[in-house]
Amino acid sequence: MSRYPRRAGRLALRAGSLAAALGLWQLLTTLDVNLWLRFAQFPTVTDVARTFADRISGPDYWTDLTDSLTRIVSGFLLAAVLGVATGVLVARSRLAEDLLGPVMEVVRPVPAIAMVPVAILLFPSNEQGIVFITFTAAFFPVLVSTRHAVRALTPVWEEAVRTMGGGRWRILRSVVLPGALPGIFGGLSVGIGVSWICVISAEMISGQYGVGYRTWQDYTIVNYPGVFVGMVTIGLLGWLTSTSVELVGRRLTRWLPRTSYVPGARPRPARARAATTATVSAGAEEARDEHLV
Repeated sequence: MSRYPRRAGRLALRAGSLAAALGLWQLLTTLDVNLWLRFAQFPTVTDVARTFADRISGPDYWTDLTDSLTRIVSGFLLAAVLGVATGVLVARSRLAEDLLGPVMEVVRPVPAIAMVPVAILLFPSNEQGIVFITFTAAFFPVLVSTRHAVRALTPVWEEAVRTMGGGRWRILRSVVLPGALPGIFGGLSVGIGVSWICVISAEMISGQYGVGYRTWQDYTIVNYPGVFVGMVTIGLLGWLTSTSVELVGRRLTRWLPRTSYVPGARPRPARARAATTATVSAGAEEARDEHLV
């Protein structure tokens, strides 16, 4: 019998952890605890839940939700496509690295939220400017992770494809992109999180609708339960989008050997691991002998 709880037990444990955090929040705010931290002006969990129920029953909440999701999806998808393409190009071409590398390294340290004045000057509408900021936030994590993943590929794979007559596009399609997928999705996971930070900040500064805009408006009118509704909404949206990216990544890389810890998976017995290692070693020896012949 496994020492670690099964799936139902793990779900119960996670639900209990969340319930304990909410209970502690309710207790501290109800008792108006003012020690090192001040909870006297904090809204209680019931206040936030009541405000949340009122918000979701009206049309403005769903309009803000749709606008924020549209901005994040548009900017992130554009950053994913261009970031992967640019990362592969810079990693595979010295000319591209010399032409694009200096510009990218100068622009990359600039925070995406600092691009708000640039977006206001460049684009005729706030909507396009917010999408541009979201794109900028996700582009560089995807670019850097793709570049490092492509450069870390073993050259033996590429040489094997060349030996069998494969050209540049065949190598790109059969070796470079599949081999770099784990690193690419690592950058995509980071990029989607940074994109949410920047899109909410951009909506607070120059937006007209969106979760960030509504949260800032609640703060200006001292509606603290509304502020926490916005924070909870942002957290849920960020969790859903990052989980979606992770699931897509697992789906596309399911052919890779899972050498790291996978939640819910049972570790293989030592004999099975030893047999697998021996098989791989034997295969490598045979391949090397054939190559020498």
